[in-house]
Amino acid sequence: MKRARRPSAPRAPRPRAARGAAVPRDTGAYARILAVVRRIPRGRVATYGEVAALAGFAHAPRLAGYALHALPEGTPLPWHRVVGAGGRLSLARLSPAGALTQRLRLEAEGVSFDPRGRVRLALHGWKRGPRARRAAQPRRARARMRP
Repeated sequence: MKRARRPSAPRAPRPRAARGAAVPRDTGAYARILAVVRRIPRGRVATYGEVAALAGFAHAPRLAGYALHALPEGTPLPWHRVVGAGGRLSLARLSPAGALTQRLRLEAEGVSFDPRGRVRLALHGWKRGPRARRAAQPRRARARMRP
């Protein structure tokens, strides 16, 4: 026997954000992301995904982008050390002048680019550099197992 549904009160439609509207700020999340960005050393870069994962938001690279987009003009935070996946300068689509500023700041810190204009993550990636790669390599077996 099916239960009859009670008629519910009509709901007011939820307000929707206009297309292109700013994403609501979660200051706790933003603070964690900006703390990670502050730790990126000179001459190193990290991707939006890496920054989000280190802040505890794995699989949320857009959140890192939103946090950096919300920064005020002229901030001392090293925002230019965060790049898109594969080392591309994500600002190129939004603001070519911003992408040029980012590239000039990175070059001043010694970061090199490939012919396609992407950062060489193998050389300059934070937590990925030659020392990190060596540390991540598996150790050789000390002794072979004998039957």
